[in-house]
Amino acid sequence: MRVDPWIFLTIVSMAVATYATRAGGYWLFSRFTPPDAVRTMLTYVPGTLFISFVTPSIINGGWKEWIGALVTLAVAMRTRSPAWPIALGTAAAWISAETFLR
Repeated sequence: MRVDPWIFLTIVSMAVATYATRAGGYWLFSRFTPPDAVRTMLTYVPGTLFISFVTPSIINGGWKEWIGALVTLAVAMRTRSPAWPIALGTAAAWISAETFLR
């Protein structure tokens, strides 16, 4: 098996960049204590990032994306769990693409 050096370099660079941003955040917040408003704001960042990644796929997608999104929303409202909505919404999108939308 031959490894393309550019692909390898890209993967290593992405890993270093990811580590640097995470470690940089830990380093920065070890130097000072952020105000309560900043700490509260940062608790919302993971959810907003997830929504910003998923929303374009749903808007530009077809029926399977909309079915998956609706199942995800319904399960999230019912269970208030992060894992079940993702798992069941993905399964619903996959099943609808494999069975109903051929």
